[in-house]
Amino acid sequence: MSFASHNAIHFRTGQRGRRTHGRPFNLRRTAKQHQAAAKAAILAQCDRLATAGITFVAAHFDGSGDDGVTEDIKCYDSDVYGYEECEHVAHDASELQDHFEVLVPYGYENDAGGFGDVVLDVRKRKITVDRNDRFEDYSTTTYEV
Repeated sequence: MSFASHNAIHFRTGQRGRRTHGRPFNLRRTAKQHQAAAKAAILAQCDRLATAGITFVAAHFDGSGDDGVTEDIKCYDSDVYGYEECEHVAHDASELQDHFEVLVPYGYENDAGGFGDVVLDVRKRKITVDRNDRFEDYSTTTYEV
């Protein structure tokens, strides 16, 4: 394969031409399949996290103007989770970072943007996404002078 062909395939498929069963590699799994796999990988760590005294694991995301960031995941040993309301504990769960990022909602950073959290409740073995969308508003007043 020529360099130009290789790069053209990379541009179209995002996978440098790697194909599986006649389909581009990155199209084999849908977003829902990626999310299901990420959820399973996260939930599989609940026993280990609970043994370490962790009650919540969370990743905060924030963005606007088509640019956003997902913070490193943090672990908590509190009874409730609240971003910037609870102190996180020193526990390395960085192996879960990529899985949490898969669950961050697509497009939260567009336009006026949005923010929120992906939160694992270790005791309930439940993952929730709390997404807050920002919007611009205006008020119009018309009067005769």
